[in-house]
Amino acid sequence: MLQIKDLNQFYGGSHTLWDVEMTVPRGSVTCLMGRNGMGKTTLLRSVMGLLPVTSGQLLFDGQDLRRLPAEERAHLGIGYVPQGREIFSQLTVEENLRIGLAARTVPAREVPEQIFELFPVLKQMLQRRGGDLSGGQQQQLAIGRALVLEPRLLILDEPTEGIQPGIVQQIGDIIGRLNRETGLTVLLVEQKLPFARRVASQVRVLDKGRLVAAGGIDALTDDLVRQHLTV
Repeated sequence: MLQIKDLNQFYGGSHTLWDVEMTVPRGSVTCLMGRNGMGKTTLLRSVMGLLPVTSGQLLFDGQDLRRLPAEERAHLGIGYVPQGREIFSQLTVEENLRIGLAARTVPAREVPEQIFELFPVLKQMLQRRGGDLSGGQQQQLAIGRALVLEPRLLILDEPTEGIQPGIVQQIGDIIGRLNRETGLTVLLVEQKLPFARRVASQVRVLDKGRLVAAGGIDALTDDLVRQHLTV
């Protein structure tokens, strides 16, 4: 579904991504891993058009994403939840969710009921401001807003960072359910090994901006963890 070919990216004078070759197979849950500062978020932001790419290809179902501005990539069916969630703190939960309606491939006037089935707390807090929610509730809102698009590819940047274990479990369950029941393809950056092993079917590892490992989740061996993931 997503193919990244010979991707290079510079941040100022620093070469941050080096000839990255990576695929995200259709129907997979692919976990992108690596130590802090290895280029994971940079790669996701490059896919979404939020950072310029120096060279290489970004293909989504064969379409070259580099030709499209960031706002048009959502219309192709790519949902994105950035690190830190980036919800609109002064808007209500309902207003945050409705923002996603404008980017849908198929127009809709109402937030899909499935969002409230997945995240019942959002229905209870529709008129509460996003900034008044707990960290875990904000993460649920950010994921719900991305799912309003009814994406074919959902990109999540550290969805479990800084949230309580119960909601971590819930997010893992929801990712698995959507993948099994709707075929949703997921690409996520994750640092927690147990979470990655529970939800992912594929793993990709970045080290200093280079892809150093790729395969099924069984490739996430103790040796690979020691070499590229432990601090």
